[in-house]
Amino acid sequence: MQDAPGGGAGPGLSPVDRRTLLVCSFILAAALGQMNFTGHQVLRVLAKNEKQLSLLRDLESLKPQKVDFWRGPARPSLPVDMRIPFSELKDVKAYLESHGLAYSIMIKDIQVLLDQEREAMAKSRRLERSTSSFSYSSYHTLEEIYSWMDNFVTEHSDIVSKIQIGHSFENRSILVLKFSTGGSQRPAIWMDTGIHSREWITHATGIWTAKKIVNEYGKDRILTNILKSMDIFVEIVSNPDGFAFTHSMNRLWRKNKCNRPGVFCIGVDLNRNWRSGFGGNGSNDNPCSETYRGPYPHSEPEVAAIVDFITAHGNIKALISIHSYSQMLMYPYGHLLEPVSNQEELMWRAESPSTGPMTAASSTPSASSSGTPGAMASCCRPQRSSPRPRRCGWQFRPS
Repeated sequence: MQDAPGGGAGPGLSPVDRRTLLVCSFILAAALGQMNFTGHQVLRVLAKNEKQLSLLRDLESLKPQKVDFWRGPARPSLPVDMRIPFSELKDVKAYLESHGLAYSIMIKDIQVLLDQEREAMAKSRRLERSTSSFSYSSYHTLEEIYSWMDNFVTEHSDIVSKIQIGHSFENRSILVLKFSTGGSQRPAIWMDTGIHSREWITHATGIWTAKKIVNEYGKDRILTNILKSMDIFVEIVSNPDGFAFTHSMNRLWRKNKCNRPGVFCIGVDLNRNWRSGFGGNGSNDNPCSETYRGPYPHSEPEVAAIVDFITAHGNIKALISIHSYSQMLMYPYGHLLEPVSNQEELMWRAESPSTGPMTAASSTPSASSSGTPGAMASCCRPQRSSPRPRRCGWQFRPS
């Protein structure tokens, strides 16, 4: 079992010094309007058997919650990653140790990384302003992304258009980029990013993919052939309220921002709000949970907007959801144990050398993608029709 001396505030600090550091950090955070995560740690736990997995699941059911699972308890031998607030570290570590659950510290202080991230964003923003350019290697706010979309559509109006498919709970526009060479109601591929608002790398992946499509059209044979017969829809910010909140207040906010009378906690995990397998494995009926499913399927306007658009279109052949964290390609359906009818075809994609070091799993989509045209094409090969859209997903480990 591994542990770190000095808790989450660094070795060599006395309890008084640690408290002073935390107070100063909270004051600074309040002044800046951002929630502070000084001393929060990410622990990796390895459960040996189902009994130990059950002990980890018990942590998720605590009210109020003491842990934020980044990789939840699934099965023995698979690591479980969880963020622990500084105030709960002592109790949670004691709980793990008392039950013989081995753990290691993956991230000693989350705020250190968040400060580095914000500093890099500020530096990139200064460079963008001085050069009147847009950096595809930096993170951006909702306003910056929506402004980029307007410019992007203007610059590539021959192949790209912008569609508003609805409004969020806080009445922000939900926008989609359409890539098309002409025609109406053609077979199409749907790709969404950022449904979990804190997964900023997915928004960047969506932006990069959009740029890649316009740059490679007419050059890349696979992509060009797709756009000759199919359209591509890319929703870059699927959760605009939550995404805005990650920039203004809480960098680690995951859900949307719905607020219902009589419910103390805010937000629904939009990726648990789909009708397919609603309330099944991986979701929670506790409104304070990070995986709260919502009161009923498609209750959230962000999810309903996607459902209504795809249903009205009527000819979507593949749905690709991009998430971050873990190195997995996942395909439907997470609420069923039986193999799907096209299991062999889906595994063919997972075993392709171009996917790199990945793990294939039948699961509710919760993933992120390299966004390459080849990967997009092979998830749904246009020559094969399917009776229902297949929602695929890629998930990559942060590097």
